[in-house]
Order: sequence, then structure tokens, then C-alpha cells
Amino acid sequence: MADNKRDYYEVLGVQKGAQDAEIKKAYRKLAKENHPDLHPGDKEAEARFKEINEAYEVLSDSDKRARYDQFGFAGVDPNYGAGGFGGGFEGSFDFGDLGDIFGSFFGGGFGGGGRARTGPQRGESLRMGMTISFEEAAFGCEKEVSLERVEQCETCRGTGAAPGTSAETCSNCGGSGQVQQRRQTPMGVFATTGTCPRCGGKGKIVSSPCKDCGGSGQVRRRRTVKVSIPAGIDNGQIISLRGQGNAGKNGGPAGDLQIVITVEPHPLFRRDGSSVYCEAPITFTQAVLGGEMEIPTIDGKVKYDIPEGTQTGSTFRLRGKGIPNMNGRGRGDQFVTVYIETPRNLNREQKEALKKFSATLKENNYEGHKSFFKKFKK
Repeated sequence: MADNKRDYYEVLGVQKGAQDAEIKKAYRKLAKENHPDLHPGDKEAEARFKEINEAYEVLSDSDKRARYDQFGFAGVDPNYGAGGFGGGFEGSFDFGDLGDIFGSFFGGGFGGGGRARTGPQRGESLRMGMTISFEEAAFGCEKEVSLERVEQCETCRGTGAAPGTSAETCSNCGGSGQVQQRRQTPMGVFATTGTCPRCGGKGKIVSSPCKDCGGSGQVRRRRTVKVSIPAGIDNGQIISLRGQGNAGKNGGPAGDLQIVITVEPHPLFRRDGSSVYCEAPITFTQAVLGGEMEIPTIDGKVKYDIPEGTQTGSTFRLRGKGIPNMNGRGRGDQFVTVYIETPRNLNREQKEALKKFSATLKENNYEGHKSFFKKFKK
């Protein structure tokens, strides 16, 4: 292990006594900023991303963090600083036995060795955003997204070996991807298991690497993927497309593609679940005498009979004119709140007619007016 390894707390930019929530927040921010998908081909960003994940893996685990705080890197990586100690106990132990010893002190096992990477590994899932209109969210639609993802190399079919050749079993580890090392400690000679340095834990050696993928077995390509938006989807919901993420390794399945939906606001309608709300103006005459009016809905205009004596703020319900339910069963309703639009720019004749009309009205024509002043007197 390199001696210039950075302190895990320094990597995440947090203090040693930081709470779990603070560590998690710092990790998410840094992982997002340094994600390889945002920096294709940038080896430094890739290295930072690995360093950030390594730091979080230790600091997010209470047992590993306790050992790291006590012993530093040697407490979480048995291969760190291997160079031997003078003296100590004689004898050879498996590192698993050491876990029992340290467990009595720290309340948990002391993990030994890196995991072999010879087995199938699932590919990384990808996430991206998509903005759709209010109507598209209501009735559903078909969209296409363009993305860059890791795929299996078609030339070598993921083996990493040039056509006509094949990967050979690593002679150093026998194909297991792990090797056993012995080192002297104050507690004796311990046998530890770590990642094979020759094959990097893969268990295979590619002597003639594929020219198209450089021996990795994977290539990065830009693809266009069709996305089916279901009717009734709401703002912030996620559509998951299985197997459309990065390719897996060693025969593992591909990750998923997650689409986070953002619905554009509508100039007339407001949504709450499956219900739609809007406001509509009515004339003074319509409010007094009632009558038919046209009301906009997401399906188009519909006619509605306004009752006589309608007041400002009255709300009417249009059944089945709301958002379709995502389970396919029925639709919500639309609620229309009306307000009376006061006429402007009246000429002299209109004003006189209005005065004569007003003079004919009595107190019982204004229920709200009458009730207000009755409460005021009390």
C-alpha cells in the first residue's frame, strides 16, 4: 500500500468526530462531482472517485471506523505497511483467527484480505433527468434519451483477449484472484489473504489484449434508448429501465437506467395527485342570472351550467376530468373556482342603466351584505 495514502476524513472533507449524516452528505456530494460518467477518460477523476468510495466504505461502517480511528490504515487493511515487526509470538495463524482476538476488544470482527473479483459483478446503474409537459404526464407518451454507457466489447465478447486468443489462468494465484501472505506482528506470524498483485484479483491474465477495448472487455458507447412514460406520472417519480445501465463484469447482469421525471408547470392548471384545479372568470351577468359557460380541461373545452346567484370563490366539480390513475383505474376530478370579473370602461348609458338597476335592489338581494352588517352591529 502506498505511503502517501490520504487520511479518510481528509478525503471526505469532514472532522474526525463527524456524525454519520454529515459523512453521508459529504460522500454523496463528492461522489456526484467526481463520477466517471461526468468525466469520461479523466483518469484523475476516476482515481478520486475510487478514493472517495474507499473512504466512505470505512467511515460509514461503525466497526471499521473504530478500528481506523485506533490503528489507522493498518486497522482496516491487513496488507498496509507490510514489512515485518521484530520479536513477537511464534507460530502461524489464519487472519480469521485474528478477528476473534480483535473482536473481544472492539465488539466486531477484523475483516481480512480483499475480495476476489473473479465472480459475476452487476453493472453500475445510471440516473438521468427528463422534463415533460403537463399533458404528457397526464396522458403518457413515448420519449427517447441519449446516454453514454459501458457495454461489453463486441470484438472480444467481454473476455478482453484479442480474437483467436484467450485469457490464461493466473499462475500466481491459480485463478482464485487471491494470494496468501505471511507477516510478522507483535502477536506472532499471521497468514493474510489479499488481492493477487499480478492479475489484480481477476484470476486471469490477458497476454494479447483486444485492441478495441484495451483488454478491459468493455467499451463506452453512446446509445439512444426509448422510454415509455405511463399516464398519470407525477413530478419527481422515477422510471427504472432494467438492464439499460452499465454492463456487468465476469458475466454479471447490466445495471438499470433510472429516469427522474420533472413535469413542467401549466399556465392554467394545478395538480394535486389525480385532481386538477383551475380558476375561471365569469361575467357579472352570468353570476346573477346563471347560464352556460365554457371551461377549459386537459381534454379540451367543456360546457357547464353556472347556477343563478353564483358568488366569487364558488368551486364546481367536473367528475372524471382530472389525471388518469397510474394503476389504470379511472381518473381524478377537476375543480373549477370562479371569480366575478367587474366590468370596466362603462359609457354614460351603461352607468345610468346600472344605477337604475341598483335602485331596484333591496337588502334581501344581498345575503352576504346583510349578514356582514348584522354581525357588525352585534
